[in-house]
Amino acid sequence: MTSWGPPRASIEAECARRGRGAVVDGCRALLRGDEVDHPLVVALGGPAASAHAPGMPPRDDVYWLRVWGARGLLWAFEPEAVPELRLAAHDERWRVREMAMKVVARHRVDELLDEALVLREDATPRVRAAAARALAALTAARP
Repeated sequence: MTSWGPPRASIEAECARRGRGAVVDGCRALLRGDEVDHPLVVALGGPAASAHAPGMPPRDDVYWLRVWGARGLLWAFEPEAVPELRLAAHDERWRVREMAMKVVARHRVDELLDEALVLREDATPRVRAAAARALAALTAARP
């Protein structure tokens, strides 16, 4: 099982172990609501992810799996994840939408410009702020 540190370090360590493509594929699967192996969930979600281990009682907070999938893309993004990132931008849970906008901002995912425009009017202030940062990143002059 992965030792936990800052999310970036944990995700980069998991990329070194599995390969970046495998981590990205796992993040995409989580955003689609698919199951992935538990060690990846712990690498993405940290100690709190232990509550989502196989055989544990069903939980009401399974949306955290989507949050952690999006957070993985924050540090290990590949363009083939755009469809799942678009799903995350439309997620019913605000934390998933917020994390999707953070990924859009960090990686300047131009394909999600329309989603960022819509989310700057989101009901949740943190989503609006993340969408505003994404829009600033997408519209900034590039070197």
